[in-house]
Amino acid sequence: MKYENMAITVSDLNQYIKNKIADDEYLNNILVKGEISNFKNHYTGHMYFTLKDEKSLIKCIMFKSYAQKLNFMPKDGMKVFLFGSVSVYERDGVYQIYGKAMEQDGLGDLYTKFQELKQKLESQGLFEEDHKMKIPLMPKVIGVLTSKTGSVIKDIINVSTRRNPNVVIKLLPVPVQGEGAAEKIAEGIQFMNKNRLADVLILARGGGSLEDLWPFNEEIVANSIYNSEIPIISAVRA
Repeated sequence: MKYENMAITVSDLNQYIKNKIADDEYLNNILVKGEISNFKNHYTGHMYFTLKDEKSLIKCIMFKSYAQKLNFMPKDGMKVFLFGSVSVYERDGVYQIYGKAMEQDGLGDLYTKFQELKQKLESQGLFEEDHKMKIPLMPKVIGVLTSKTGSVIKDIINVSTRRNPNVVIKLLPVPVQGEGAAEKIAEGIQFMNKNRLADVLILARGGGSLEDLWPFNEEIVANSIYNSEIPIISAVRA
């Protein structure tokens, strides 16, 4: 082929870009401020997350040797200063920050809003232990409020029917993120209660950032859960 001697491999290109970035003194010692999102504290001790601002984001990793020196546990919504170096992860062809140190720079707007709402609901008694209902050991009907697409409902069906082959699963599809999702979730809880359609309800969605999971943190959803006469299980994975 006429291009065989001209073309380089993908690996060669990524290695070239990595070397170019490695030669940049500024990118080898950089201090970046931003808000943490999609934080994962891996079982290996490494931390994976995204730093973002109003217009952009960048992937970050902090290896265990540096992460164990932190005097706080990073969380979604925290604003931080991250010191480290920029490099290329050759396998995926992406550049990211390799963090060496991190300090808090206050909390992000959503995280602050979450803490304020939590304190408000606590003062109203929504989290009191004596209000919590017992979950039936072998419910005949389980109501599930989640998206009708995705793997969450399949996982619930598989686990529930394996433990109780005679159980009936009733899915009430609701949006689990985006504008208006909280209202739809609250309406779903009220609908299931009004018509007594289940012995227990499960609110479910897969993982996501604080922004993606925010509808489940809205006050309207908290009040619907509190007023529910049907026990509710939260299966919202952060």
